Amino acid sequence: MALSVPRHAVLTGAPGAGKTTLLDAAAAAGIQTSPEVARQLLQGPGGMELREVDPLGFAEAMLEAHRREYERWADYSGPVLFDRGFPDVVGFLEVSGLPVSPEIDRTCRDLRYHGPILRAPAWADIYVQDAERIQDWQGAVASDEAVTAAWRRYGYEVSELPFAPVAKRLDFMRNLLDTPDGHKRGLE
Repeated sequence: MALSVPRHAVLTGAPGAGKTTLLDAAAAAGIQTSPEVARQLLQGPGGMELREVDPLGFAEAMLEAHRREYERWADYSGPVLFDRGFPDVVGFLEVSGLPVSPEIDRTCRDLRYHGPILRAPAWADIYVQDAERIQDWQGAVASDEAVTAAWRRYGYEVSELPFAPVAKRLDFMRNLLDTPDGHKRGLE
């Protein structure tokens, strides 16, 4: 049986845990990346208002943006590193106390990522709120718990990124991308 390089790797986890910094470092190292769609939506016209007044509508917009990114990279032969994915939408809904629609659930079951799922755990030493990252520390931890549980519930193995400088996190991630099944090998 031929082994293939993981194609759709995902960064998930807590807000403010270094995902964007790692994504930028990965792009600088020549790895194809896909941006965090939620942040793009929040920075666009009416994005913050949509999140505030219609969180379900915001979740649906995130789902559609994730779907476009997933499809954009569907035929790319090398690895792509996504900043969040479909189960993150489920985590957002659950931490917001909202139901998961059948469409969102079906998308999470049918459109699968084939690469390591890398979790950036909540990291108090680097957490900073900004214009789009509006959660307080407790909200960031709750978000991390919800999205991680959603990834696992949809059958993904989640690998923990170390609490380490970005270069070490990048090395850790590259090691996972270089293994045929996207699982940790000899990194202890």
